[in-house]
Amino acid sequence: MTPLVSCGRFFAVLIGFVSFSSGNAFAGFLPPGDHTIKLMHEKRERSAIVHVPPRALERRDLPAVINFHGGGGHGANEQEYSLMDRLADRETFIAVYPNGSGRFGARLLTWNAGTCCGYAALNNIDDVGFTRALIAKLTESVPLDRRRIYATGLSNGAMMSYRLAAEAGDLIAAVAPVAGGMVYSTIRSPRAVPVLHIHSVDDPRALYNGGLGLPFPLTRSRVFHPNIDEMLQRWVRHDGCSGQAAVTDRRGESPGQSAVRYVYSKCRGGAEVSLWKLAGAGHVWPGGKQKYLERILGPSTEIIDANQEMWNFFQRFALPG
Repeated sequence: MTPLVSCGRFFAVLIGFVSFSSGNAFAGFLPPGDHTIKLMHEKRERSAIVHVPPRALERRDLPAVINFHGGGGHGANEQEYSLMDRLADRETFIAVYPNGSGRFGARLLTWNAGTCCGYAALNNIDDVGFTRALIAKLTESVPLDRRRIYATGLSNGAMMSYRLAAEAGDLIAAVAPVAGGMVYSTIRSPRAVPVLHIHSVDDPRALYNGGLGLPFPLTRSRVFHPNIDEMLQRWVRHDGCSGQAAVTDRRGESPGQSAVRYVYSKCRGGAEVSLWKLAGAGHVWPGGKQKYLERILGPSTEIIDANQEMWNFFQRFALPG
């Protein structure tokens, strides 16, 4: 009988441990997979797709990357195009794909990044406030590390991540905008915010050297883009970095395409301002879905993997404890 009693006690302890682990420590958290969360902000229903990686419930302090879609897109489109979920699963972080706002339900959505874009900017939608509310909602849904929340995005979404860096440096640890410059007028963050910018000099829409871009597809709407080198100098000055950039990497393996990484270091608070300057690619997410809308966006590229590069960058930074 003794072995049976011992066996029974063993399973009782095991069941109790499992119950404690899953029923208490992670009660109410989203299981691995894709989920749509909704909230009310400014009397509007807003939403985001949240991708929870397979090993999420093994951790109590998951970092998160908020990935803003481009103008006219939506969260599911950005999730499919950027292919970020693959990296989120390998590295165990939460990938969040918010939806902007617009006139036509869940399609043709934009972000109020300052002077751009479309419906959101024209109606002065408080997308910084929405992001704060979204993060607060996320803390109820996943075991989130509030010190390691990062922002990225494509085009208008890149502009939105810049606005967060400028206005919400207390919330966002670092940003990595792709193919879109900062169109918000003032950097208000008192802390030095780490920035990794990814952009092609041959981008046909978000012009690297600045100026009036092509009209949005099927519209007459055009956006004035900042000169990327001049814009990054604003962040170099704000972050208190050293004056000269160092070239830390070069890639040139793809026919007609190249990539060079420039790094401004010795910034306040250990921050950094970096640039992946591409040539031969279009208005695209490097390493994302290939051959995607190339007639509109220009050539896709795998010269670098934007997801991996920004994750390597993000991992080095956290908000002050």
